[in-house]
Amino acid sequence: AKSTGEGKLAGVDFISRFFGPSAGIDEDPVTGSAHCGLAPFWSSRLGRPELVAFQLSTRGGRVVTRLEGDRVVLAGQGLVVIEGMFAVPDAA
Repeated sequence: AKSTGEGKLAGVDFISRFFGPSAGIDEDPVTGSAHCGLAPFWSSRLGRPELVAFQLSTRGGRVVTRLEGDRVVLAGQGLVVIEGMFAVPDAA
């Protein structure tokens, strides 16, 4: 879908949503990993390596995607939802 409207969807090349109820995720607000698969799909159809996506969840979020060879580069604003530390045991 191509949106040329006003507001948060202005200039958006495609819109996405992500649901994972079996993993306890009713709806993920903005899913970077999903856009790594969506970017090549939409880039091939729209004929451009850089696209703007919007994940249309309650919180919502804009993700800029760019194909670089076999990689997808994502850009946007982040939100820290949890912080912590973990220890990796020494290899025996």
